[in-house]
This record gives sequence, structure tokens and C-alpha cells, in this order.
Amino acid sequence: MYSEIQQNGTHKHTVVAWLEDKPGVLNRVVGLFRRRGFNIESLTVGHSETPGISRLTFVVDGDDRMVDQAVKQLYKLVNVTKVENITDRPAIIREMALIRVRVDTATRAEVMQIVDIYRARIVDVSMDAVVVQAVGATDQVESLLDLLANYPVLEMVRTGAVAMTRGHVGRNGKSSRKRKAAL
Repeated sequence: MYSEIQQNGTHKHTVVAWLEDKPGVLNRVVGLFRRRGFNIESLTVGHSETPGISRLTFVVDGDDRMVDQAVKQLYKLVNVTKVENITDRPAIIREMALIRVRVDTATRAEVMQIVDIYRARIVDVSMDAVVVQAVGATDQVESLLDLLANYPVLEMVRTGAVAMTRGHVGRNGKSSRKRKAAL
């Protein structure tokens, strides 16, 4: 999880916010953190289960008081419907990476073995390169990247963290058991 404490007393916080799908909302949220001097280490946004509402997951580095203050300020933004700092809550946090690795006949099998150990997938193959898709906790993706660095990494892209708290309570505080049974 993103809670390792840095030497300056700060640590990484995972915050989830639900926003109305309107122009400029994301810019206002990011601007709020920028004005307070936060470094946003990861930002991922996409549609949520509610039409017209997007889910924003971001990771920032800061002390507890500063992040709590920023979360309170987020609630004051008109198009923000809910905000949760899930840093200290049981959560599932994942990210995806696509990594293009140069291979030849001598290294192809080695790379495929490393990919298999990390439960990643090869999603594209050419004569001189493979594209690896890795999905997992950030430290698992980092560990895979460390090993693949022994081969020429030609290109890489990462999504940033997406997070969801564990359990069966939905965003509105209601149990999702009925919805799950209907599926």
C-alpha cells in the first residue's frame, strides 16, 4: 500500500474523488493540489458505475494534516460529489504497464520466463521485440521493470494507480449485495 513514511515526515496518500463529467472539473481538482505544493505522483480518471460521474484516483506525497486539509477543500468544489482518503483503509490498488522490450533469439525465452514468473502477459510479438502487459500492485510492477531493465527497454507506459476499498459497501454507503446477486 502507499503508506511508507519518507524522511521528511510525509508519506504517499491514495485519494479517490467522484466528479461530475463537466469541462474544467479535473483542472480545478489538480489546481487545488498544485497551489498547495503537492506533487501528484499518479493520477487516473475514468467513468464510474454512475452515469455522468467520473472516478479520479490520485496519489500525493504529503503529511496527514496537509492531505486532510486538501480533501476538505475538494468538497468545496462544486462538481465534486465525494472524496475519500483511502490510505489507511483496506484497499485494492493496482496499476498497469505496457513495456516494449527488444529481444533476439537468445533473449526471447529469458524475457518470456520473467514475464511468466510475474504473471504478466506478452500482448504483442515481432521479430525483434515483445510488448509485455503487467497488472498488479505498484511494487510488483516496479520489480518486473527492474528485471526487464537488463534487456533493452524500448518504450514503456504506466497507467498510475487505480484503487477501490475492500468490502461490499458501495459509493453511496449502500450494500451492493443485491446488485451482485443480479449479475
